[in-house]
This record gives sequence, C-alpha cells and structure tokens, in this order.
Amino acid sequence: MNEVNKPRLIQRYTASQRINHWIIAITFVLLALSGLALFHPSFYWLTNLLGGGVWTRILHPFIGVVMFVCFAIFAARMFGHNLMNRNDVQWIKHFGDVMSNREDKIPAAGRYNGGQKLLFFALILLMIGLLLTGVVMWRSYFAYLFPIWGIRLASLLHALFAFLMICAIIVHIYAGIWVKGSVQAMTRGTVTPGWAWKHHRNWLRQLRGTTTHNK
Repeated sequence: MNEVNKPRLIQRYTASQRINHWIIAITFVLLALSGLALFHPSFYWLTNLLGGGVWTRILHPFIGVVMFVCFAIFAARMFGHNLMNRNDVQWIKHFGDVMSNREDKIPAAGRYNGGQKLLFFALILLMIGLLLTGVVMWRSYFAYLFPIWGIRLASLLHALFAFLMICAIIVHIYAGIWVKGSVQAMTRGTVTPGWAWKHHRNWLRQLRGTTTHNK
C-alpha cells in the first residue's frame, strides 16, 4: 500500500502521556520485584536488582513515591474519560461476549470501555492503599508515629494491596496484548481508524464530530 492510500492514523496518547505511562511501568516492575524480595526470604536474591538488602529497603519507598506521583498525574489527565455511564454498564453485562469475540453483541465503547474503567478505579484505590500503608511502614521517617500493631496491620494490608495490584497489572498487560494494536497506542501514540472503529466506536464518532457523548 502506498502512502496515498494509507489510512490516516489517530492520536490516542501524546508523547508526555506515553513517557509518564512507561515511568509508571518501570517503577512498578522495580517495586514488585523489590517488594517480593522484602516479603519472603526465598526472594531475597532479588535485592541484587537495587544493590543489596540495605539499598532495597532504602530505595523501595522512594520508588513507590515516584510511581504514585506519576500515576496521580496520569489518572488526573484521564479521569474524565473514565467516568462510568449506562453504556459502560451494558458493556460489562456483555463481558462474556467480549471474551468470546462476539463483536456484534458488544455495545459500542467510548475512549475506554467498561472493563478498562473498572480497572482504572481499582488501580486508583490500590495505589492510595499502597501509599497510606507504605507511609505507616516507612521506619526511617514515619513508623515511629504509629503503634507496633498499626505497623503490623499496615504491613499485612500493604502485601494484600500489592498482590491485588500485580494481578490487576497482569490483566492490563494481557488485555493490551490480546487486543491487537493496543500496544502501538502506548509505544507510538497512534491507532488506525479501523482499530478505533472496532474497539472504541463512540470515541471515533466523537472525534469525527458525529456524537457529543460517551468520552
């Protein structure tokens, strides 16, 4: 296909949004691995990633703050696009059709579908939970402010939130790979009109000025 006949690509993410996303992704990997190293002795060898046990304990919370700040910026920019509406509820009800690739039965989605929106708010809650429990556990700066039972409870909840976060990110990665063309959106920032029409039809209609709802 020559340049004239190529479909015009649609921008889905700006360069700054993509950079922010990949900072979040890299810091998440570092936190997941170093967190496992601190969680159980069998994973202690993972501390070598950050220079050993002492450095892992020092750097882990600071990397967590970096991820939280970057995620907060990204979430603030995308919040308006992730508000649930009745069309999203219908999309969720047709989740079985989504998994079975019965495209004709799935309601048209906006910029994000119902499943993506649920994941978005789940990540927000988990990030807040990880931050709050992490602060309580941060011995060098804040742990002395809390009783020992509070630190132990925070440690338990932090591990639970981290586990749920890892599961959520696995779902996010799987969905990105499963829906062909999604990875390109976060690497190059663009998608084809065909991809947008197939997966986010109402968003494409909005971009073309044929609808004024369903972000």
